[in-house]
Amino acid sequence: MNYKKINKCQISNSKKLQKILSLGLIPPVNQMSHLNSKLNDQTFFPTELFYCHKSRLVQLGIEVNKKILFPKEYPYTSSTTKVLRDNFTELSKEIEKYYPLAQKDLIIDIGSNDGNLLTNFKKYCNILGVTPENIAKIARKNGVPTIQDYFSHRLSLKIKKKYGKAKIITATNVFAHMEQIVTLLKSIKNLMEKDGIFISESHYLYDLIQYNQYDTIYHEHLRYYSLSSLKFLFNKVGLEIIRAKRINTHGGSIRVYAASKGIYKKSKKLKILFENEKNLFKKKIFSFAKKVTKSKLDLYKILSKLKNKNIRIYGISAPSRATTLANYVGLNSNIIDCILEIDGSKKINHYLPGTDIPIFNEKKLYIDKPEYAFIFSWHIADEIISNLKLRGYKGKFIVPLPTPIIIN
Repeated sequence: MNYKKINKCQISNSKKLQKILSLGLIPPVNQMSHLNSKLNDQTFFPTELFYCHKSRLVQLGIEVNKKILFPKEYPYTSSTTKVLRDNFTELSKEIEKYYPLAQKDLIIDIGSNDGNLLTNFKKYCNILGVTPENIAKIARKNGVPTIQDYFSHRLSLKIKKKYGKAKIITATNVFAHMEQIVTLLKSIKNLMEKDGIFISESHYLYDLIQYNQYDTIYHEHLRYYSLSSLKFLFNKVGLEIIRAKRINTHGGSIRVYAASKGIYKKSKKLKILFENEKNLFKKKIFSFAKKVTKSKLDLYKILSKLKNKNIRIYGISAPSRATTLANYVGLNSNIIDCILEIDGSKKINHYLPGTDIPIFNEKKLYIDKPEYAFIFSWHIADEIISNLKLRGYKGKFIVPLPTPIIIN
């Protein structure tokens, strides 16, 4: 079977789960069919969110086989995104400020992709990446030692034996992807030095709810963390949160530093972040479904009016979140004529998963000059719109979330 149901909380094991949202059936967001081949039948999986009152964790109701979600030919490359490059540079400076590394220290990045983060550290400490995709070869060419494999307890023991313990272990935008998270977190802790620090960056539940980011819900993300749920999780393995910071990546994420209890002083700003979450669990999380449904209907109303006038609408960029949005709202090539990706993207000449919407090179925007551009990466809409205008696009823009709007 390609997936299994999750009937209990992934960190507390409580079976008292409350459904808070259903998006219907969504395909794996990175399984793409080539335009030259027949549009293959795709597998769709239930996409529902559940809430555990005990741990305050929000999680998916199923676990899809990781080989389906993260194939070796996985098309995502973090270095192509300026926001991520800047974020990793900023993270490296932050580490150097608060927890400086010595030349002998080891930093391990779990889910290291093309080595984007680790390139910031290779001049002044030992580095090691772990990623299951073929993109590990690119990382090695760029001078980042990388193990091509899924991180696991067995692999952690091999790393410990060969490379020793790590002063810093990072997991940026993958900590919510990992299966059997309590077991793996124990392996991470075992791989850390006594005064080692684990740093995770994950899409933040607060931003997901506050800004109606239902399009970031897909099967790679098994969990949606709040600081409260992370505190519960870390406590189970003897770790504690020592520092946290909200960051802009992926539309709103949380960067969290954790270490063994009693080693480091806690940041005074933690109290403020925990206080901000209180209202989230009192009511906002339980009205999320109504907010999502209204957004879908409002967006469809805008698109319907435009298409009734035979107006062309081209999508801009095909991030993973575009698959969820398109499939939940019911978009196809009759509504979104095509989607345009930057030159060099591996997604060009493929269909957006679950749809018949083709993906082409962005040059087509300036040749065809469609009346409207639909911004799938709406969380960086200001930057995209500014760039497109500077390059000569004179049409209007549709920004689908948090509330659907048209920008002239």
